[in-house]
Amino acid sequence: MYPNLYYVFKDLFGVEWKSLSFINTFGLLVAIAFMVAAWVLSLELSRKEKLGLLSPLEETITVGKPASLYEIISNGFIGFLFGYKLSGMFFSKPENMNPQDYIFSSQGNLLGGILFGAFLGFIKWQEKNKVKLKQPERRMVRIWPHDRVGDIIVLGLVFGILGAKLFDNFEHWDDFVSHPLQALLSPSGLTFYGGLILAAVAILIFASKKQIAIQHLVDAAAPTLMIAYAIGRLGCQISGDGDWGIYNSAYVADATGKVRLANEGEFKKSLQANTTYFLQGSVINHDRYEVVTDRKYASLDVVPHYAIKAPSFVPVGLFAYTYPQNVNKDGILMLDIMDEHNRMLPLPVFPTPLYETIICSILFLLMWILRRRIATPLVMFGIYLIANGMERIVVEMIRVNKPYSILGIPTTQAQFIAFLLVISGIGLILFGIYKKRNLTLK
Repeated sequence: MYPNLYYVFKDLFGVEWKSLSFINTFGLLVAIAFMVAAWVLSLELSRKEKLGLLSPLEETITVGKPASLYEIISNGFIGFLFGYKLSGMFFSKPENMNPQDYIFSSQGNLLGGILFGAFLGFIKWQEKNKVKLKQPERRMVRIWPHDRVGDIIVLGLVFGILGAKLFDNFEHWDDFVSHPLQALLSPSGLTFYGGLILAAVAILIFASKKQIAIQHLVDAAAPTLMIAYAIGRLGCQISGDGDWGIYNSAYVADATGKVRLANEGEFKKSLQANTTYFLQGSVINHDRYEVVTDRKYASLDVVPHYAIKAPSFVPVGLFAYTYPQNVNKDGILMLDIMDEHNRMLPLPVFPTPLYETIICSILFLLMWILRRRIATPLVMFGIYLIANGMERIVVEMIRVNKPYSILGIPTTQAQFIAFLLVISGIGLILFGIYKKRNLTLK
């Protein structure tokens, strides 16, 4: 696993640059997902504009004004926050504190914050000063939907993270009630569908205000969301952030994390050998027990697992993986590994994030091909809702998640929302076809 860039460079290039440890690989992949999403969305919106499906909005702007005090202070404040934390990561972070905890703490480098804040404030002043006019002018400009992709992506990022965090706390309500501030500020714990729902609401409100045709915007967003999700799940897989599946009892692992086929009864013996991990969520370290996971079970008999052997032509890692050196620091200590991230799962699990990356990448390619052939508004987005929902329903069958009972049916929060998405997708397609047919008859 590569919990951060320090491990990437150490493995690939043999260098140990501790300063890279503050760049989390999951966060990096999420950032890449947003950049790819912006590019794909811009392409689709531009294509729809050329087809005459989307129109520009004329807005009045004032040019030639100097930078306001608010603009300089706000830029300086953002610069201070970044400088305070980033320079602190390099020069002030305690060696025993991991980067994620440091970012969410009050610690930082005051001088670095002041210098970077002053620099960004000066940049904003200089930027406005270059185009300053003796007499500011009011001008009418035409802004196309694809020009607003930056605003849409920022809204998706802010409200996506907020929604993901809120839904995760709803799912783990007891933990949230016990430690509300810690749960809200924790860098871990994000629920995809929570982010999708809240971000969608914010973007639709924005689009409505800017007079962007909603039906064409959501159709353009369909392949965008699919490829962004695929890249995001790749970040989960590479960092080992805990979104893995249940145990594959066809395999066991040695002290280094290497997976092999289990002999008869060997899976049960491994469970018994790690009783405290499975029943108490803790393992012994230097003669004391420390909690390493929140996945605890009432007894070893109810630990979820399936026994599925990988075909001979497929790498075993696609069916059973121990996530060595995962970013969550979940599992038992690895043999002869002294790094900060030195744990692996005691038994191999199904690597579900990898499955989702593969499936959603294929779905994106199919949607990218179909987008030119589907002329009925809302159908493409309906296809996305159905495909995403079905994919998630299936994957949740082998993923470790908190179970619920809805109308006597056992399910997870993600499965229930995914089911609603499938129903919504079917309804959206039928509505789109009905609406187009009515327009044609008129």
